[in-house]
Amino acid sequence: MNPVESVSTSVGVGGLTGIIVSLVCIAISWWALQNLKLDLIIRNPKGPQGKLLQLLLAVVLGRFVAAFVLEYWGYTQMLRYMF
Repeated sequence: MNPVESVSTSVGVGGLTGIIVSLVCIAISWWALQNLKLDLIIRNPKGPQGKLLQLLLAVVLGRFVAAFVLEYWGYTQMLRYMF
């Protein structure tokens, strides 16, 4: 395998990993938000607007969690160059 193919494969795997981690974190956030009592702050939490708000909250929260996980993973990968 030449160096160009190696780099593009590495970038592709990194991109796929980022997508999978982001989707998993969004799914976990959605699951966790199911326990939130949105009826205290939203008039109709079961309606389409309430569900959309819950989805958007899950995406935002999941994206922050995914960024943390991916950043942490990157830092752990850098540790091998320390020794």
